[in-house]
Amino acid sequence: MPVITVSQINRYIGSVLKGDKNLQGIIVKGEISGFVRHYKSGHCYFSLKDRDCAVKAVMFASYASRLKFQPEDGMEIIVSGSISVYERDGAYQLYVNDIIPLGAGKESIALEQLKRKLSAERIFDESHKKKIPFMPKKVGAVTSLNGAAIHDIINVLTRRYPLCELYAVNAAVQGESAPQSICCGITQAESAGCDVIIIGRGGGSSEDLSAFNTEAVARAVYNCKVPVISAVGHEVDFSITDMAADLRAPTPSAAAELAVPDIRRLAEITDNLVSRAGKAVENYISRKISAYTEISSRLSAQSPENRLKLMEERLGGLMNRAETAINRRINDKESDLREAAGRLDSLSPLKVMARGYSLVYSDEKLVRDSDEISEGQRVMIRFNGGGAEAEIKKIW
Repeated sequence: MPVITVSQINRYIGSVLKGDKNLQGIIVKGEISGFVRHYKSGHCYFSLKDRDCAVKAVMFASYASRLKFQPEDGMEIIVSGSISVYERDGAYQLYVNDIIPLGAGKESIALEQLKRKLSAERIFDESHKKKIPFMPKKVGAVTSLNGAAIHDIINVLTRRYPLCELYAVNAAVQGESAPQSICCGITQAESAGCDVIIIGRGGGSSEDLSAFNTEAVARAVYNCKVPVISAVGHEVDFSITDMAADLRAPTPSAAAELAVPDIRRLAEITDNLVSRAGKAVENYISRKISAYTEISSRLSAQSPENRLKLMEERLGGLMNRAETAINRRINDKESDLREAAGRLDSLSPLKVMARGYSLVYSDEKLVRDSDEISEGQRVMIRFNGGGAEAEIKKIW
C-alpha cells in the first residue's frame, strides 16, 4: 500500500463528504454555543449542539451579511448548509448558508435585538426628547407625496393652523430604498429650516412598515436637531422610529394636530386675554385714580398756599388775642395810672400850696431846714400863684 500524506487524507475525506448527497443542502436544528463574529473578515464561528452532541459550524461573511438578526448563545435555530472538512485541521464542520430562529420569525428577533441595542445607547431616553414648538412657522413632512398621508397632513394644517408653511419632502416609505430615502428627507427638512418635522406613512403590513424599524432611520431621527413627530400608520405596536422620535402620533392626521395649535382656540385665548387685560388696565387705572385723589388731598392739605392760609388764620387769631390782651393791659394800666395819679395829686405840693403854703428855693434847690440857709442870703419863694425873691434877715 502506498504512503500518503495527511493533506491527501483530509482532501480525500473532504471529497467523499462533498460527494455524499445526504450531507449537502441539509437542514439541522440545534442550539448556538460559543458564537463569534470575526471583526475583520465578518465570518461567524459557532457550535451547533443538542443534548448529547455538538458540531462546529462556520458562516462566511457573504452569507452572514444577509442576516436580519444577531445570533446569540443559547438561541434555538434551524440552519441550512453542507458538511465538509477543514483540511488544515482535519476537522469536519457545518458550512452554514442561512439561519432561521426557532419559535420566532427572523424579523421579530432582529427587531428585538435592535431595540435592545438602541436602548442600551439611550436612543429612546426621555431626557433626549425635544419639546414641540407651540406655534411653528414651518412644518416639514417627510413621506410619499403620492400617498394619503400627505393629503391628511395638508387638510389638518389648513383647517387647524393656516398660518404655518408646509415643507413636504417626497420619500419612499417602503421597499429596500425606503430607509435611505427617509434619512435623506429628514436631513433635507432640517436644512430647510423647519421648526418641526413629521415623518411617517399610512397603515400597512409589517413588511410595508419595516423601513421605520431600521437602525438608520432611528439614528437619523435621534440625531436630528429639529423635533420629530413619528406618524407611522399603526395603532397597536410601536415602531423603533416611534420610540426614537420626540413625539409619537398614531396617524399622520394626529401628527399634524400635535404639530400645530388650533387657531380657533388661539382666537378664544386671545379674546380672553384681551378681556382680562382690559379689566386689569381698568382696575389699575381705578386704583391709580384713587391713589391720586388721596395723594392730592394730602398734598393739598400740605400745600404752601393752604399752609399759609392756615398760618394766616392762626396769626389772625393770635393777633386778636394779643390785641385783646394789650387792650386789657392798657385798661388795667390806665386804671392803675388814674389811681396813682389820684394818690399823687393828693400828695402834690401844689395842693399844699393851694391851702396857703409856699416853697423856699436856694439856688433852685428846695430848702427843707433853716440850717440850709444863712442870714443875708437871697432865696426864691414860690406861692400857689406866682413867686417872690427875698433876703434872709434873721434865722431862728
